[in-house]
Amino acid sequence: MQETEERRPTQEEAPGALVDLLTVEEIDTDLYRGKRNPGGQGRVFGGQVIAQALMSAVGSVDEGRVAHSLHAYFMRPGDEKLPIIFRVERDYDGGSFSNRRVIAIQRGKPILNMTASFQRQEKGLEHQAEMPDVPQPEELETEAEIAERYRDRFPKAFVDFMTRPRAIELRPVESWLDPENEVRNGLRQTWIRTSGPVGDDPIMHRAILAYASDMTLLGTSMKPHGVNWLMPQMQTASLDHALWFHDDVRMDDWLLYACDSPWSGGSRGFNRGHLFTRDGKLIASATQEGLIRWREDRKG
Repeated sequence: MQETEERRPTQEEAPGALVDLLTVEEIDTDLYRGKRNPGGQGRVFGGQVIAQALMSAVGSVDEGRVAHSLHAYFMRPGDEKLPIIFRVERDYDGGSFSNRRVIAIQRGKPILNMTASFQRQEKGLEHQAEMPDVPQPEELETEAEIAERYRDRFPKAFVDFMTRPRAIELRPVESWLDPENEVRNGLRQTWIRTSGPVGDDPIMHRAILAYASDMTLLGTSMKPHGVNWLMPQMQTASLDHALWFHDDVRMDDWLLYACDSPWSGGSRGFNRGHLFTRDGKLIASATQEGLIRWREDRKG
C-alpha cells in the first residue's frame, strides 16, 4: 500500500495529480488540510503552499467574489513528508471586497502567512503593458529536452529531476541550462502551461497560476551575475511573493511569463513578472524577493 501511495504520477497523470494536490480538505470551519506531494522529498515547493493557501481562503468567500491579489511571506521551509494545515481568518467583508488572512502550519509552527483579497467583479478603466516580442512556444525546446541535450554537463540526479513527469511545461526563450550562451541581463522569459487539460473550474485555474508563478522568478535576479541555484556556493530561498490576477486565466493554454530583476543587493534579489496570453493580453503580475547568498565556505 505504501508503494502505491508514494508512486509518482506518469506524464499523462501529472496534470490531474496537480489538481488533486491543490484541492484542500475542509476539516473544520475555516480550517483546511493540504495534501502532501506523493513521492516529494525535502523542502515543499513554495508555489504549492501559496496555491493551497489560496484554495483554503476561497472556501470562506461568498460566491461571485474572485481573488484579485495575494501577498505571502515564507517563514520556514515546509516538509514534504507532512501535510499542511491552513487556518483562515475572515478579516473583512465589504460591499465589493473581502480580505482573508491564511496561516500555513506544520508541526505547530507557521511556515507561511498570506493575505488574499477578493472582489465582486465589475467593469472599469483599462490599460496594460505591452507583451514582449519573443519566439512562439512551438519554436522552442522544453526544459526537459534541454536538460537531456546537455546531459553530460550535469549530475544524473539533476537530469532525472528535470526530465521527470511534470504538470507544468516550461519552454524558455533563453535557457539557464546553457550558461555558456546565456546573456547576463536581468530578463527571463518563459512560455508556461499545464502539460494537459485540467478541467474548466476558474478557481482551480487561478490556483494553478499561483502555483506556477513561483517558477523561474527568483532565478531572474541571479542571471546578471552568471550564477544559478545548481552552484554549491549559492544559497537561495523565496522570502515573499505577491500576485495580482488581472483577469480569468486558462492554464492549459500557453502563457508568456516575462520576468525582470531591477535590483539585487544585501544577499537579496528583487524580481517582477508579467503573464501574457498568446494574443498579448496581460492576465497577471507577480513580484518576489528572495535570498541569493553567495557562500564562500561552500566548496564545489
